[in-house]
Amino acid sequence: MWLQRLRLSRAAAAARQSLRSFAAASENSNNNNNNNNVNLDASAVDERHPLHGVRIMDLTRIVAGPYCTMVLADLGAEVIKVERPYFGDEARKWGPPFLEQSGDAAYFLAQNRNKQSVCIDMKRGREVMHQLAGKCDVLVENYVPGTLERYGLGYEQLRQVNPRLIYCTISGYGSVGPYAKRPGYDVIASSMGGLLHITGQRDGPPSKVGVAVTDVATGLYAHGAILAALLQRERTQRGQKIDVDLLSTCCSLLINVASNYLNAGTEAQRWGTAHSSIVPYQSFKTVDGYLTLGAGSDAQFVELCRRLNIEQVSQDAKFKSNQDRVQHREELVGLLAQILARDTSKNWMHQFEGASFVVGPVNSIREVFEDEHIQAIGLVKKLTHARDGSVKVVGPPVVYSEARNDARTAPPMLGEHTDEVLGQLLGYGSDRIAALREQRIIQ
Repeated sequence: MWLQRLRLSRAAAAARQSLRSFAAASENSNNNNNNNNVNLDASAVDERHPLHGVRIMDLTRIVAGPYCTMVLADLGAEVIKVERPYFGDEARKWGPPFLEQSGDAAYFLAQNRNKQSVCIDMKRGREVMHQLAGKCDVLVENYVPGTLERYGLGYEQLRQVNPRLIYCTISGYGSVGPYAKRPGYDVIASSMGGLLHITGQRDGPPSKVGVAVTDVATGLYAHGAILAALLQRERTQRGQKIDVDLLSTCCSLLINVASNYLNAGTEAQRWGTAHSSIVPYQSFKTVDGYLTLGAGSDAQFVELCRRLNIEQVSQDAKFKSNQDRVQHREELVGLLAQILARDTSKNWMHQFEGASFVVGPVNSIREVFEDEHIQAIGLVKKLTHARDGSVKVVGPPVVYSEARNDARTAPPMLGEHTDEVLGQLLGYGSDRIAALREQRIIQ
């Protein structure tokens, strides 16, 4: 109900102030989660998008913040990405690989679809920034705490401009505490938050996860917090400040590892792909790669042994219960490793078809996107790009029965929408825009 009221209350304002004309999409539009050749623009945003009519001022860069605002944009929010003139989001340069024509890094594409890029010098363009904040429902930023206050863009300053503004700050360590002024990076937060300590082979050094998982999780926490604040604003009519930080997020990701220490004093260790409390539950070498399998119950272990033609093993007193299997981990894992190394991952998957225990191959990235299931659900979307023709992105992983959640527009080029935003949203004339550009306040 709150989203329905939000859409209704914002409808008139959106009609006057929106940067684009949000035309209703056709009922038989091919932009659904089962089609991977979609080429729609922002006009496809309509009342079926939960965040239709919500405008977001995005001052974030790199991963955590842009990922948060992209998730909100997929749900229909109008996201205005404010970037530094002539430089932009640092992720634009995080390559190779780069797009051939625009020169943007492929890295940048991963978290910036469905947005509009506006270039404003925040230090000298305070008036423009204040006017833009006054037109927005949400502001998201990820500068070191205290930075934006120096530019007149802190929460206390902008709440005077817009009392309904929801102001979300994403940082490395939060706005209080001895580390508050430190810059935040995924791998450092993951190091200090213990994630690297528990990741890697048992006899090897710490290892980071293959993607910036703490950044992504922080962005997801921030996206949920913003939705909750929008819901609360429907009752209070007031905005508020939200603090989300990488280190706290990483600590929350420790889940059972943290609980084991806090409640039993148990210090965690690295297990590679294995599980500290379930055996077997890990990756095994096959003829042509690796296969991950897990037996989470005694019944599943019995079935695994039957399918491997070693039924007698499941009846061995050393392996009858999971507690027994954990105690005799090395012996059991060694036995399974010898057997699974005799055939290919594909053949094992055929043999395990329909099994109650979990099993799957360790795919390369090529194999991931060639997988028949990934192709069948149309997870990869193809979007028209202003300079490079088209780009591909991994679309939203969440599907609604009623609402729309979709990849519509390619990540924008630097400053692609500056004139449109200042002209249509803020009402600036061409002379004023030209003067700001001549002063290099905008690009």
